[in-house]
Amino acid sequence: MQRFGVGKVTISLVAMAAFTAACGNTMGEPATWVTPTPAVPAYAAQLERTLQTIVGDLHVPGAVVMITSPAKGDWAQTFGTAELDGNAPINVGDHFRIGSNTKTMTGTALLQLVQEGKIGLDDPVSKYRPEVPNGDNITIAQMLSMRSGLYNYSEDEQFNADLDSDPLRVWKPDELLAIAFAKPPYFAPGAGFHYSNTNLILAGLIVEQLTGHSLQDEFQQRIFGPLGLKQTLLPAATESDLPTPHPQGYMFGTNVSTLTDPALPPAEQAAVAAGTLQPRDVTVSNPSWAWAAGGAISTAPDLTRYATALVGGGLLDAKTQQIRLDSIQPIQTPAPIEVGYGLAIARFGPLYGHDGQLPGFNSFMAHDPVRKDTVIVLTTLTAAADGRQPANALAMAIIGALYDLPAAPSPTPSR
Repeated sequence: MQRFGVGKVTISLVAMAAFTAACGNTMGEPATWVTPTPAVPAYAAQLERTLQTIVGDLHVPGAVVMITSPAKGDWAQTFGTAELDGNAPINVGDHFRIGSNTKTMTGTALLQLVQEGKIGLDDPVSKYRPEVPNGDNITIAQMLSMRSGLYNYSEDEQFNADLDSDPLRVWKPDELLAIAFAKPPYFAPGAGFHYSNTNLILAGLIVEQLTGHSLQDEFQQRIFGPLGLKQTLLPAATESDLPTPHPQGYMFGTNVSTLTDPALPPAEQAAVAAGTLQPRDVTVSNPSWAWAAGGAISTAPDLTRYATALVGGGLLDAKTQQIRLDSIQPIQTPAPIEVGYGLAIARFGPLYGHDGQLPGFNSFMAHDPVRKDTVIVLTTLTAAADGRQPANALAMAIIGALYDLPAAPSPTPSR
């Protein structure tokens, strides 16, 4: 999801609008790999070197990459180790926190309720949550598309200080909304785009209100069960641990120190490069503050299946699926790809999906509904010392290789 301590105005996917350049020799820990298809695809050897270099340059302790491509071949690979300075490799089936990829699940559940006639995309949010500021003028569609203007509670400095001081705190959704509603909106509904976790907390509460069931149960009945996602879950609010097996997750800095700029100060970046400053282990932290906006846990194989259904069909009827994909509007259009956002789903060039950040983890999932390619990247570092998101950097290199796109300078971290 949008980084837990980041006060960004735009979705993190904006930083992916330029590809990370392919660099020289392999760096960092040796890579281990498996191949879901009988033969290693032709693109794999060079791509493995490129990805290993990015992992080394960004000081990522570990990563999992899974690619399915009918035209170019399937390939999965792990990089680094399950624990910083450890020897045990990460496994392709390890559990990761997937952050804002959860938003697509919450959005899917709500869109299924639209199909069932229980809610309309043009309904005002106030019809279901009368306490929402300006809720009479915010539609359900604007809420899911990050165009409500509602303040993002995870940009609040005191909230970030609370996360730093008590990472195991159990947060209630209404506590998060109270933080958001105490601040003025960014703009009038529909007048702009601002990535706000508040929108998806509201969406999760509305799903529970309309169904009478917990969001966990709705995810299981509507998404996880039908797709056979046996390693994917939305944990209980009191659960701070990951299911086994899982790697350790790490981050540089604190929530407060990275609130306005995810990059470390220059002296600390130099220390990271010199190997004298390492990231903190933040594996055990409570994700209840992210809940419907970013609390889910999954694996690369499960996300491959999920992303394929999310984009290619299988969770919504054809009409609603097309409405969702057509809802995406550009939020930044630099070469070589355009980035857009719609009903709790993003587009980057020919692929649709999302990305996510949570303490210790950064993730990316996307599927091309035309070529049927799927790209999954999971990493054990929230953000690099220079502020870049490692999963996004790896994903851009992968997409460049699959689509034969030219490499470009690494993106400047969004501020």
